[in-house]
Amino acid sequence: MLRTPTTGFLGLALTLAAGGAFFVTLPATAAEGFTLKDKPKIAMLYFGPKNDGGWTQAFDEARVKIEKELGQKIQFVENVPEDASAIKPAAEKFIQRGANIVIGTAFGYSDSFKDLAAKYPDVAFLNGSGTTNGTNLESFYGRTYESQYLCGMAAGAASKTGKLGFVAANPFGVVNWTINAFALGAQKMNPNATVNVIYTGAWNDPIKERAAAAALIDQGADVIGQHVDSPTPQIVAQERGVYGTGHHRDLRQFAPKATLCSSVWVWDRFLVPELKKVMAGGWKPAPYGAFIAMKDGGTDIAGFGPAVPKDKAALITAEREAIMKGKQVYAGPLADRDGKERVAKGAVLSDADLWKMDWFVKGVVTQK
Repeated sequence: MLRTPTTGFLGLALTLAAGGAFFVTLPATAAEGFTLKDKPKIAMLYFGPKNDGGWTQAFDEARVKIEKELGQKIQFVENVPEDASAIKPAAEKFIQRGANIVIGTAFGYSDSFKDLAAKYPDVAFLNGSGTTNGTNLESFYGRTYESQYLCGMAAGAASKTGKLGFVAANPFGVVNWTINAFALGAQKMNPNATVNVIYTGAWNDPIKERAAAAALIDQGADVIGQHVDSPTPQIVAQERGVYGTGHHRDLRQFAPKATLCSSVWVWDRFLVPELKKVMAGGWKPAPYGAFIAMKDGGTDIAGFGPAVPKDKAALITAEREAIMKGKQVYAGPLADRDGKERVAKGAVLSDADLWKMDWFVKGVVTQK
């Protein structure tokens, strides 16, 4: 599914990158914050089936944990496509039943949620991977490069050849930053590690993912990373006797012998405290959306497989703790694969530059 912003985070990023002035006039209610008028009642709209093995299932698993933490059942509906004619009726049906907190799970819900937030000012809206925001609307997404960096370390530790492969969906900033982080993590374990990337052009296309993973293994990759929705790259890795690292969820469920670790969503760690803020009253959504670090509940890692030596696993765990305490993956000095400086010594890559990342670090080879 599409998770690349064109407004919201990226709109702000491009404005700041261009050096433009940014002036926002907020209504009085924004200063006071948003407060529910009735007892909280939550509903969720799922982009796909709750058992898709990836993106949507991660949200459904978070829902169960949120229910336990908040002590209430959450209504949900599956398979709501990124189309206003489906999104708005689904949300409004819940609102008519009394829901006053609606959580979406797709980039393509962004415009519809903006319209709904304007139409229903007494309802709080949150949208995973969305791009629109307002006084009663907040989009949110995680800094996936942090957990992918750690997966890259696991890949570098397990690889015998130093040749890694990566199955990616689309050449967008949110995908490119996972590829670069994966490569930087691998190179922390093996400075000579390389990452060969194939883009499938789709978020969830098992046929293309199978072909891409097989091609990368044929080219010599002995570990396959991924930023696509299905577990297919891990399944192919296991069939071919190599290793892999997963995305979205712990993909050992599908390939226990191959999957070294996975970058996993832990949405409940963000949503439970955020929903408590909504319920407490005076909620002030982040003006440009919540861009969640690992320490705040964006992503984390699950694993390690037996192919990661214990001493290397200890190093990865130490790096995880360092990131939790504020270590930056994209800290300078850092150059791209052509030798151009991208982050100066002592500096950190800005959020604006993260969202529009269209370059790669040394050792990354990209192909369609």
